[in-house]
Amino acid sequence: MNKAIEIIRNPRHLILETIGFSMEQLNKVPAGFNNNIIWNLGHMIASQQGIMYKRAGLETVVTEDFFNAYKSGSKPERFISEAEYSEIKDLFFTTLDRLEDDYNKNKFANYSSTVTRYNVEINNIDEAIAFLPFHDGLHIGYIMSLRKLV
Repeated sequence: MNKAIEIIRNPRHLILETIGFSMEQLNKVPAGFNNNIIWNLGHMIASQQGIMYKRAGLETVVTEDFFNAYKSGSKPERFISEAEYSEIKDLFFTTLDRLEDDYNKNKFANYSSTVTRYNVEINNIDEAIAFLPFHDGLHIGYIMSLRKLV
């Protein structure tokens, strides 16, 4: 396994282990927040898809509806069901498996440079993979705060 992807995968396992909440709690948007725990999980997936696949001109692994529901600038619009939550938990790791496979097949050769909202310049897939733990870490931090309020 690619060490960089392992660095992404392991904290994702740990955060899922810490959020054994009801669907109501996972969907709750506490006062002062714009989103909830489940949105942050979905956003981590959508961001990975945008940063990796869309920047390389590739189709995302997730559906366009999923991507749009959790991309930057979106917010929770409806109650997420237990079945949808199960899909998110599955995508949390299957998208990383696919990323590793596609990386090994050199599918990201046409990666187009970008500068993130955090003023980080990303010029290729290796830099994108290196950036992802920072982004996931931000959202894991939000989840840790949210879980105290739900």
